[in-house]
Amino acid sequence: MNEAVQASWWQRNWKWFVPTLVVGFFALVGALVAAGLFLLFGMVKSSDVYQGALETAQSHPVVQQRLGQPIEPGWMVMGSISTSGGSGDADLTIPISGPDGEAHVYAVATRFAGQWTFQRLDVVFDGSGERVDLLDE
Repeated sequence: MNEAVQASWWQRNWKWFVPTLVVGFFALVGALVAAGLFLLFGMVKSSDVYQGALETAQSHPVVQQRLGQPIEPGWMVMGSISTSGGSGDADLTIPISGPDGEAHVYAVATRFAGQWTFQRLDVVFDGSGERVDLLDE
């Protein structure tokens, strides 16, 4: 008697199951990294020092003239913000762009008693490298 031995589920399906498992793992890791970056950038963009630097750059007449209106922030904010109680430090690079060009806002600030004070706040225009000091009255 010739009885055929039926293969197990694993023997029949491992060729598609293992690659699907590996791709699923990398997709999950990628999604977690993307969610972490989204959360991190969201926290930085909601900070007082980021908002203050961006608003100052957007309202500066030289920046408005060079970039045009509206001036929008880019998504790839670089730098760091560290706070402890009412004190802290921030060092940020914020990409901005308008219809007529792109630039970067460079902000260095300290926080004392809950109030941020900028030590440096410059805009550097891409291409020309021209620097505008936003703190210079």
